[in-house]
Amino acid sequence: MSMIIVATGCTGEPKPNTLTQQEIADGWELLFDGNTMNGWRDYNGEKLTAPWFAEEGMIQAKGEGADEHGYIVTEKTYENFELAWDWKIADGGNSGMLYHVVEHPKFAVPYVTGPEYQLIDDLGFPEPLEEWQKTGADYAMHTTDPAKTNIKPAGEWNTSKIVFDNGHVEHWLNGEKVIEFEAWTEDWFTRKHSGKWENAPEYGLAHKGVICLQDHGSAAWFRNIKIKELPRKTKEVNLFNGTDLHGWEIYGTEKWYVQDGLLVCESGPDKQYGYLGTREYYDDFDLTVEFKQEADGNSGVFIRSFVEPGAIVNGWQVEVAPKGHDTGGIYESYGRGWLVQIPDEKEEILKEGDWNTLRIMVKGDNVKTWLNGEEMVDLTDDKIGKAQGRIALQIHDGGGIKVLWRNLALKTL
Repeated sequence: MSMIIVATGCTGEPKPNTLTQQEIADGWELLFDGNTMNGWRDYNGEKLTAPWFAEEGMIQAKGEGADEHGYIVTEKTYENFELAWDWKIADGGNSGMLYHVVEHPKFAVPYVTGPEYQLIDDLGFPEPLEEWQKTGADYAMHTTDPAKTNIKPAGEWNTSKIVFDNGHVEHWLNGEKVIEFEAWTEDWFTRKHSGKWENAPEYGLAHKGVICLQDHGSAAWFRNIKIKELPRKTKEVNLFNGTDLHGWEIYGTEKWYVQDGLLVCESGPDKQYGYLGTREYYDDFDLTVEFKQEADGNSGVFIRSFVEPGAIVNGWQVEVAPKGHDTGGIYESYGRGWLVQIPDEKEEILKEGDWNTLRIMVKGDNVKTWLNGEEMVDLTDDKIGKAQGRIALQIHDGGGIKVLWRNLALKTL
């Protein structure tokens, strides 16, 4: 945690990198103490080795970074917040402030997950800029209102702010709101799938993550970096509308379709693994789903999962399988394998050839499952606690699988 310094002067501007008594009362905290790089480290790293340093009350990027390196992140993750900071940039410079960045070895750079408030020398950049590349833009997604966009020249201080409040997003620049939008709407997904992020399946989906500063090969300076966390709001979601696959994304070549108001998963000719994932992330939730196994019922419900190229889903699977194969148990798709298997006496809870009700509750590092009203698993796991991601239904490989699904009701926690 950064040191909080209170500005006590009665006249003039507050001392940089301090909080007023009112700001402290309102819940603001500093992300830079004005003197050290405490609270910051390399992206996907455990300490700070990237070309950044603190000097004269500023965090400075040396300008030695590139697209593939030079990023630093906060030690703490943030979900809903107001984030404000002052910044200036070198002539022709380029930098950025990213948020909801997910750290994982599968993600080599932060921008494939975290949205970016663009910081660039609009007035002196050596190449023509698209509107979505300019200062204040939600990079490659939303452009600023030109009538309200007033950027100071290179070498002069600008003030910026990001508000992220349960999907409502605002970008502010020098006292003006230059962008306002809602994340995860139809418009948002259309923008994501039709532009730069078309092949970045996890871009912008995370509900929480670290804050990230970018050294993009030019010097940049930051001060007065402060954040106020906002409360999470809960909601109820019907994941399946009974008509089509709206809100879901297919991964792999196996069959997913709607028939007679039911969601059907069925093996295709390739007989490989197949997945149907929610296009949104759900981290803490209480989910109830009904399923009926026809033919081989080897399937499952993934939680806090993410997709990598090749239709590979990483995460934890709540098993749905024929009797004797641990329905309601939890399997890790990479690394540790089975985390919890089901005692033999609980195998009789599964109703073969009939509808079953599976309930999954995930909160923090705890996962509980029930099958037809009977508790199957109560697992606390630190690795699950640190993850976030999609809900996904699975078709196992091998062919001959068909499972029907209905009444997928979720409440966020």
